Amino acid sequence: MEHPAPKTLMEAVRYFADADRTLATMVELRWPEGVHCPTCGRTDVRFIATRQIWECKEHHSRKQFSAKVGTIFEDSPLPLDKWFVAIWSIVNCKNGISSYELGRAIGITQKSAWHMLHRIRLAMETESFEKFDRVTEVDETYVGGLAKNMHAPKRAQKVTGTGGVDKAAVVGLLERGDADNASRVRAGMIIDANKKTLQAVVRNHVNAGSLLMTDGHKGYNGLGAEYVHQCVDHGAEFVRGIVHTNGIENFWSLLKRSIKGTYVSVEPFHLEAYVQEQVFRFNQRKDNDGGRFRVATRGIVGKRLTYKELTGHAVSPAAA
Repeated sequence: MEHPAPKTLMEAVRYFADADRTLATMVELRWPEGVHCPTCGRTDVRFIATRQIWECKEHHSRKQFSAKVGTIFEDSPLPLDKWFVAIWSIVNCKNGISSYELGRAIGITQKSAWHMLHRIRLAMETESFEKFDRVTEVDETYVGGLAKNMHAPKRAQKVTGTGGVDKAAVVGLLERGDADNASRVRAGMIIDANKKTLQAVVRNHVNAGSLLMTDGHKGYNGLGAEYVHQCVDHGAEFVRGIVHTNGIENFWSLLKRSIKGTYVSVEPFHLEAYVQEQVFRFNQRKDNDGGRFRVATRGIVGKRLTYKELTGHAVSPAAA
């Protein structure tokens, strides 16, 4: 009997409870053109049903392999059904899902759930060398705790200035949509928000000659020589016809809502992963739950994140 692909979380839990069906889904997403050896690429591999693994006919190390090898799931003792429910949850929850909540939901420890979620965030990262060429909004923001919410000793220790001082800087670009395309975002952490840094980001991601919208930040001054640059001074107005940065500011609202409401406290070392998580959900917002799950799952191959790497305890090649 054929089972339709799940459309809701409840359907996904039931669907992936069947180990054979879960493995078939993994094979379909990872090897759409047929299973091949991750070491040598040979396609005439033998499936060992009793162990749910394949064996390559070529003589080399690691000739036996599972569907997890070479993915974010590698070396994980957790079954694929728990991994798939975790992926379904994080890509479809508008404000994300905390490691405590996920751990309770699928019956694992908070520590394991935290590592699991970070590995999924790695799979959600998408890279594109295609530059924006439609109307593009650019803005920067700062992420960090509010001074008014800190105890006095902690505030004295961490807050040494006003505005974005002592906070992590993030820059974002939003290409406005049209009749055929939804708006899309790119964002990432930057060292600082000075002119050199901001303009380098714009040049890397936006085609010269495009219509560029920014606020009155002095870091964008001078871009008029390469772009049709329009700026809106938020000290006097927020919208002037089509000139505004409301789209990217809406994205900042979504990002900060997830950080403050769901994750509560994010170390700067990990902030980039949370930014990319929100970028994925924003850019895939027109898709349905099952579609977002499949897009994210296709990104699992060739990416690994060990617990030592995640916590900064891995030994670098230079130090080894």
